[in-house]
This record gives sequence, structure tokens and C-alpha cells, in this order.
Amino acid sequence: MRLSRYFLPVLKETPAEAQIVSHQLMLRAGMVQQLAAGIYSWLPLGYAVLRKVEAIVHQEMQRAGAIPILMPTIQPADLWIESGRYNDYGKEMLRIRDRHDRSMLYGPTNEENVTDIFRRHVRSFKQLPLNLYHIQWKFRDEVRPRFGVMRGREFLMKDAYSFDLDAAGAEASYDAMFLAYLRTFRRMGLTAIPMQADTGPIGGNLSHEFQILARTGESEVHFDAAFEAIDFSADDLSVTELKALYAAADDKHDPAACPVPAERLRSGRGIEVGHIFYFGTKYSEPMGATVIGPDGATQPVHMGSYGIGVSRLVGALIEANHDDKGIIWPEAVAPFKVGIVDLRPDDALSHGLAEELHERLQRAGVDVLLDERDERAGAKFATMELIGLPWTVTVGPRGAKEGKVELKARASGETVELDPDALVQRLTA
Repeated sequence: MRLSRYFLPVLKETPAEAQIVSHQLMLRAGMVQQLAAGIYSWLPLGYAVLRKVEAIVHQEMQRAGAIPILMPTIQPADLWIESGRYNDYGKEMLRIRDRHDRSMLYGPTNEENVTDIFRRHVRSFKQLPLNLYHIQWKFRDEVRPRFGVMRGREFLMKDAYSFDLDAAGAEASYDAMFLAYLRTFRRMGLTAIPMQADTGPIGGNLSHEFQILARTGESEVHFDAAFEAIDFSADDLSVTELKALYAAADDKHDPAACPVPAERLRSGRGIEVGHIFYFGTKYSEPMGATVIGPDGATQPVHMGSYGIGVSRLVGALIEANHDDKGIIWPEAVAPFKVGIVDLRPDDALSHGLAEELHERLQRAGVDVLLDERDERAGAKFATMELIGLPWTVTVGPRGAKEGKVELKARASGETVELDPDALVQRLTA
């Protein structure tokens, strides 16, 4: 992609309304634009990151056995009245009426909708276990939306729903999601700390929230250092052992009673990016989601739900990965893997080499952004640092004459001179 043909409305100044780093940098890097309080348009750079995050979530959900579907944003109020939640949810629910004066709502979550799908099609315990998930826009009418996409009113969310015959099966489904979450966040370059949590309006009696570590996080968390050393890609992980590792928010942490030795205890700031729940028959009983069990008797299924804030994760990733120059994207979620800075578009040799590298990397399947604009070198470098691409290649007349270009790592700042073949080999390895 050539930057001269891309839509990247970067800002030199930090907007006054942006209070936290991720909000500031998303606006400055031209990732989003506010349409109304807590509602954002995702511009090309931000949308590219959003899709990278979404793809990882999809992959790990399906690796764990969940099946993708897509449920609507608008739901009939009748389903929520049937489950008993319509009047309990509060003003965060956006309630509307259609032209026939039927009560509808913009979904803040989908327990009722997915339970209705299940009860219409599943009859026997032999069809269990089942886990259905989707990634869809949600709306919660926050009284004070703030912090950009970290606490907006409209947001993209992955929500999964498990159905099992009994509590033992439901716990196995819960554990599969528990592990899938840890793998999901680690693939994005994040350390996630799972902590027991309150169930809130979702209901139930078992819940964990997942806090990623960021120095600008919302709350203090304390945890066993063993979390940071775990290889979540391994196939023989014990969820029981992972659950037993110590983790607690500041308000529940008692230094005197902490079971972790002082040399293993870590503390940091955390941002919640995921929440999982087991709530038994809370929805299946009132809504008649039943199956015929092995004994021939009809019984309600046991359910769980599992949410990841996909759009919130984009902000959280920035909170965890930035410096005073801009964003530092982990490679797995970067909008482009590499940016090429053409220092002299008016120099035939330099420009030709920049164009050649751009084409070679694209053909090799690398997401690459070529800055061939007629701009000052300083402005080009500032843009690359602001948008945070993992690698920057600088092509100039002097190096082009010698058949060399400079490769710089955004995270470490380290640079190396390479010939074009070595550069392509390194970036495609």
C-alpha cells in the first residue's frame, strides 16, 4: 500500500478530550473518529488492527471447539421478558419500538438469543456439548462513556455460549474457554492474569475476569510470577493448576495471607479485556432449553458465557505497548508489518529501490506501507513512529548506491544495514 493513496488522517496535536494514552494515540494516528459520545468510526488503520485482533480470537475459539454463528444486533424484548432480565438490566439497555409498536432492544449481550436458537434445534444429550459464538457489535448506554474505545457505548465483542448436560460437563467447557483466553491474549503479545470475579447482571456462581498488564492500567493486580513463564501453546497444560495460581485485585489482596512467596509475587496495573461465566440453568429453565438425558428424562441444560472485548482490546494493546513517540504494535496485530520510508522520491535510484522492495514484500504476503510522499524525512519518520509498525525500512540515495537499506525495529530501536535480498529474507522468515 502506498501512503499517498491511503487514508491516514494523522494529527500533530493531542485532542483535548482524550484523557488516556490509547485514546490520544488512536486519534492522533488516524485510527478512529468520534461520531457521538462513546461511538466511533473505525478508519483504515484502526480497522486493520481490529480485524487482526478479531482473526486471532476466531482462530482460538475454533481451536477450542466453539462454532461460529452470527446473531443480530436488534433483539425482541419478549425474549428478555421470558428470561426475567428485561426489567433488571437497567438503563444501560437501549430500548426501542419498531413501527408496529413492538418492544425491541439493541443487544448488550446474547444469552437469551442463543438460548432460543438452542431450544429450537437441540433435543438430545447426544448433541452435547455445544459451544456457539459470534463476534458482533453491542450497545450499552453508559452514563459516562470515556477513554475512547476502552469504555464506549458501541463496541465489538466476542461472546460464546456453552451448553452441557450437567455441571461436570459445563465445568469442562468453562475450562476449555479459560485456556483459550490465555492463549488468545498471549498470541497478541499480552500477559493476561485470570482472577475470580463477581458475576454481575449475567448471573451465576462461577466467574473469572482476565486482566492484561499495562503500566497505565485501571487497577492494581497481584499475581504469581509463574503466569509469565507459562507456554500457553503447549497441549498438556493443566487448567486446574492454572486456576490455582494466585491472582487478586488490590481490594482483595491481603499481603499477610498471600500464599505466594515474596520472591514470586508480582504486582502491576491491569485492564480487563475478558470475562467468563458459568450460570447453570439460569436461562435454560425459564426459557425451556431442555434435552432428553441418558435416562430418558427431560432436563434443562447447563450453560456458560464467555466474552472478549475485541474493540476494547485494541485500546488495551496500545496501553500496554507505547512510548512517548507513539504506538508499538506487537507483530501479530500490526496493521502493516513493515513501513518503507522513501527518503528521496525524486531520486531515480532510491525511489526505484523503494518501489522494488514494496513489490517484493507484497508478493511474499507481507503487509507493507510505502511512504513515497513528497514530505520532509523528519515528518515521515514521525508518522512511522506514531503508527507503530514493527519494522521500518529506510531507503535513501547514499545507501541505494551501495545496495544497502536500513532496517529498524520499532520496539527496541535497533538498526541494521542489509542488502535487499537479505532484507526480504529477514522480513519473510
